[in-house]
This record gives sequence, structure tokens and C-alpha cells, in this order.
Amino acid sequence: MTSAETIPIMNRIRLIVTIIINFCVGFGLAAQKQPDYLKYHQDIIKAEKLIINGKYTEALVAFEKVFDSYEYIFLRDYKVAAQLAFLIQDETKAFDLMRRGISVGWTLKNIRKNEFLRPLQKMKGWEMIKSEYGSLRSRYKNRINLKLRAEVHEMLKRDQWLDLPYYLRIGQKAKERYAIKKFKPNNEKQIKRLNEILEEYGYPGEKLIGNTLWMSTILVHHNSISSEYARRDTLYPTLKPRLLAAIQRGEMAPDDYAIIEDWYVVVKSNRQQAAYGYLNTLTEQELPKVNELRKNIGLRSIEIRNSLVDIQSQTGMNFYLDGKPWVNGKIIIVNKR
Repeated sequence: MTSAETIPIMNRIRLIVTIIINFCVGFGLAAQKQPDYLKYHQDIIKAEKLIINGKYTEALVAFEKVFDSYEYIFLRDYKVAAQLAFLIQDETKAFDLMRRGISVGWTLKNIRKNEFLRPLQKMKGWEMIKSEYGSLRSRYKNRINLKLRAEVHEMLKRDQWLDLPYYLRIGQKAKERYAIKKFKPNNEKQIKRLNEILEEYGYPGEKLIGNTLWMSTILVHHNSISSEYARRDTLYPTLKPRLLAAIQRGEMAPDDYAIIEDWYVVVKSNRQQAAYGYLNTLTEQELPKVNELRKNIGLRSIEIRNSLVDIQSQTGMNFYLDGKPWVNGKIIIVNKR
């Protein structure tokens, strides 16, 4: 082969290498652009620490920084930020955050129930909120998957229909027999369908269908059938990595996962162990492990959560804290259970 013939071949090789490099760089940049919602929740926790220290203005700035950094914002965070704005007497910003909250699902009915924000309803900005509500609400409806929302709601109704007779049984053994015979077959079918939904759409929670309760209720019921069933169950343990991935993508809130997992651990251990602190009284010995579990999913520590309960009492704000309805106040720590 002559040197003249070698030149075009070398050029082709360089071209191929350049294409590969550009592809790899482009792929890397695309991967970097994927939002990391673990960091989102960690930054929200930093803002909550500022609240605990009485630095309300700085806390609001921290919330807004998160809002400017992510495409999807969890409704709970808009609710807290709106209250912070009102607390520091920035009513204009409070109304603006209220608007943003409505665009991701905050309803006028729910806003009216917030006693801390009630004085805003006597201000001029409230009439503008009401007049804009329809268009803001349409943004929310246009964003969520209404067809999937309807399907998941039907799944919940089926779950509730079969769950009701459970409570009419007398004695735990009778309840468990009913759960295994009637409830389990439907629930296993629902979990398999959830896997299909995860594959096609993602986790059907607040971001995707505008509701956090429906699917988490189905999963809680699956994990609470009986201790024996939880110990031999393979469906939920197989599902867990996909739920954790959904948290990182912003499709599932950490506290929704924590409730579901808490039921699994507590029921499986016949109430001998605790996971996130909702169903079993926590001991001082368990606290470090529990806080580590919380940290790993972007959920505030027990201490931060309990401090926020104190701030609620002092200010009248509502932080919509994790654990409800099983824990409405502080999570109590004891020497031994």
C-alpha cells in the first residue's frame, strides 16, 4: 500500500474516532442533566434547618433556589414556602407561591383549610387567585396522566372494596385467613400491574397522576397481610429497587416510600423491628440506624422532624410532615421497647 492510499484510511479512522468521542461526550452530558431528586430533598432539609434556627428569610431563599433548579417541584414544598413568605410579611411572594402550588395540584379547598394562610383570604390578592384558579388548575390537569390516574383510582377502589371485610372479622387469625384467601390474589395482581406501569410510565405518584395516597395504600396493604406472608413474599422485595429509583427521579416522595417500607419491616418482624419510626416506638439504640435509612432516601432525621413539630406549635404553620396519619406529633424515642 502506498503512502497516498494510507491518507484516506487515516482520515476515515480519525472521523470514526471523532464520532465516537462526540457520542460519548453527548451521552455523558445528557446523563448529567438528569435531575437528582435525592439532592433536591437534601437541599430542602437544609432549608428546614434554617427554619429551626429561626432564619426564616434565609430559609425562603433556600427554598426558592431549589425551585429554580428543578423542573418539577413537590407540592408540599410550595405549601411550606408560601407560609414562610407570609410569616416574613411578604404577601406578594406568598400569593405567587400559592399560584405555583395550584399549578401542581393545590386546591382552593385545601388552601382554605390552612389556618395559617387564612388572613390572606381577606386581601386583594386573594380575589386574583380565585379569578386565575381555573387557568392555573388547567396547567395541573394538562401535566398529569389522566388516563393512568383513572386506572390507579380504580385499582384503589378494588383494593378498598376487598379490604373492608377484613375489619369485620373478629380476631387476628380470622383477619389473616380472610387476607390470604380473598385479599392476597387481587393484591398480587395489582403489584404485577404496578411493575408494568413502572416500566412504561414511572411511579404513579404526585408527579405522574397528582396523587400520593392511592398507590401507596395498595402497597401498604400488600405489606400488612401477615407476618408469615411478608417473610416469604418476593413481589415487594423485587419491587423495592424500582421504588428507590423512582425517588431519585422525583416520581415518588421519600415519605411515601418510608411508610410502605415501615409496614413491611414491622409486619415481617412481628413488630420486633422498626424502619422509619412510624409504626413501632423507636428506641435510642435504633435511632442511628433509622436516621441513616432516612438519610439514604432524602428524608429528614427524627430530630429535625421533631424540631419542626415545635416550630409548628410556635408559629402556627403547617409543615405537612411525614408519618401521618400514624404519627401526628413528635416521634417518641424511648430507652427500650
